[in-house]
Amino acid sequence: MTAQNVSILLAPKDRFPPFRVDVTVLFARELATRGYTIDWVLQSEKDVPAAYQTEYGGGTAWVAPTDNGHSLLRRLRKHLLGLRHDFKLLPLARARKYDVIQVKDKILAALIGLRAARKTGAAFVYWLSFPFPESSLYLARIGSARYPLLYRVRGWLLFHVLYRMALPRADHIFVQSEQMKRDLAGYGIDPAKMTAVPMGVEMADFADAPEPTRAPGSPVIAYLGTLAGERRIDFVVRAFAHVCREIPDAKLLLVGDGDRPGDVADIRKEAQRLNVLDRVEITGFLPRPVALQRITAAAVCLSPFFPTPILNSTSPTKLIEYMALGLPVVANDHPEQQLVLSESRAGLCVPYDEKAFATAIINIVRAPEEALAMGRRGREYAAKYRDYKHIATRVDDVYQRLVDVRRTRS
Repeated sequence: MTAQNVSILLAPKDRFPPFRVDVTVLFARELATRGYTIDWVLQSEKDVPAAYQTEYGGGTAWVAPTDNGHSLLRRLRKHLLGLRHDFKLLPLARARKYDVIQVKDKILAALIGLRAARKTGAAFVYWLSFPFPESSLYLARIGSARYPLLYRVRGWLLFHVLYRMALPRADHIFVQSEQMKRDLAGYGIDPAKMTAVPMGVEMADFADAPEPTRAPGSPVIAYLGTLAGERRIDFVVRAFAHVCREIPDAKLLLVGDGDRPGDVADIRKEAQRLNVLDRVEITGFLPRPVALQRITAAAVCLSPFFPTPILNSTSPTKLIEYMALGLPVVANDHPEQQLVLSESRAGLCVPYDEKAFATAIINIVRAPEEALAMGRRGREYAAKYRDYKHIATRVDDVYQRLVDVRRTRS
């Protein structure tokens, strides 16, 4: 059997058209070019009056309407429109006889996909990239949820559906990290049917990146990513203020934007309180190629992850993007970041502490030759282990084994 005759019906949480690289690059590009036929069931990003279908990423995409209103009722309507569309998995599975039916991050849809797979003899695969049930329960517990009771009920329901009903019956589960694999094993999920697939990059996107050199002038400390309040980028500002006491001409570059109008305002307010606002640049949202270009002259790049159980199992993309650009990194001891930096020696991993971050930044700025060596090691590691061409091979191997078993039994 070859990959040319493997077909997948994929229902991701991502909106259409998807933008996350673990969907667009891994599935729509890498697996599609290996001969996979991939059909898609997803919901539109923009308001559309009715469902429609179009060609996308190796097959056909069936796209549901949505409602982008912000009220509770309109948000509920959006979810109901998406859930109704997920039931399309059943007739599509019967009509097209897929080898694999895969649901990604849509928990209620997992039961629909599981039913469709069992009715048609397909392998059922679930892809979990974030602990959504635990996140709902955690936000309700700490008082950050907009509707605490709703979040608590939703978290309990999704936890039960995902970890007690869907995943124990799945033929295979892709998880985001080795930490997530351990977490799920703690819930009683068989580790033998889980594969950790961390976030990666398409190294071709970085082929034209210049060889890292120390840019003349003031050293730039850069952060690339969302500035949403829950990411606590005020931590970065406070660490930078400590750096300025030792390196007065340092600059802080924040490439990204917040989710709410107040997010960026809060960051500016903290910078003003610490008398470093004149040395902080916030770009706002930039297209990805432009955003990556802006940080190429940085002396150090930052990847802070607030230490909560919810984020411990994630796989940060920005860390690998920094490394693919050949830039040295300061990150905190989040499980995935600690693993990557210990294996690659592409930067310094420190506790989530402002002074620890500042000391690490200062040490890298003051050792430019070692900083360049860190950058080179990071680029080599990203190319060898985190290019989606290599990740696709790992995922492909799993599908091949699943389809082999299915066809042997039929």
